[in-house]
Amino acid sequence: MLTTDFVTGAPNWLDLGSPDPEGAAAFYGSLFGWDFREAGPEAGGYGFFKKDGKTVAALGPLTEEGASSAWTVYFQTPDADATVKAVEQGGGIVRVAPFDVMDAGRMACLTDPGGADFALWQPATVSGLEKASEEGSLCWAELHVGDPAAAKAFYRGIFGWRSADLKVPGMTYTVLATADGEDQNEASFGGVVPLLEETETPRWIPYFSVTDVDAVVRGTQGGGGSVRVPASDVPDVGRMAWLADPFGATFAVIRPSTPVTPPTVV
Repeated sequence: MLTTDFVTGAPNWLDLGSPDPEGAAAFYGSLFGWDFREAGPEAGGYGFFKKDGKTVAALGPLTEEGASSAWTVYFQTPDADATVKAVEQGGGIVRVAPFDVMDAGRMACLTDPGGADFALWQPATVSGLEKASEEGSLCWAELHVGDPAAAKAFYRGIFGWRSADLKVPGMTYTVLATADGEDQNEASFGGVVPLLEETETPRWIPYFSVTDVDAVVRGTQGGGGSVRVPASDVPDVGRMAWLADPFGATFAVIRPSTPVTPPTVV
């Protein structure tokens, strides 16, 4: 289960690059009740989404030439430079080499061999997100990639992730868990699935926990966003939908089954 007790390889930060940060802040504020607060003049427009006074995500203007609006999932590392070397050795691409973010921590931006972008966060004064697996916050991270087996091997090589394959209708779903933790179910934080169609872009998709998926779908459409996959119920998992904000960034929402439990590892 995704928590704020971050260990190596766990998702510990999440941010959105947008061509219109002001418009994106208004959209997500209306949708999830988030407040946006700029980090300061030295941050170049970067700032934080807050829920109940706690950081649930971040937002900034697009900085890479030709980049499209997208959410980026960051994973915890005790040594960003060493992890970047492992990424290179595993066939990944370094888009932005490790650098210090003032006194907050050290980060790097990468692309896995399957084409999905992700990032690293080595905490210093900022440990990571302050709320997770609660209403309006990150609760799951899902990798969509053309070769799930290769992806599992790559990430196992850099983070030591454990995994378990589950048979679901039409595909094999791989549950991911950090290397730390005796209970692999409790250490699970995300999954890997094959691309749903040939034109789909390899990517990490953040899932946000909500109490009313259908209301969020209506709010997305009313706010200028779109529905990528309509709301549906998945037995023993919950009700979920895939959405996109007005600028094309894909995300998902889920009302987890009650009680909230990770998928059973078999």
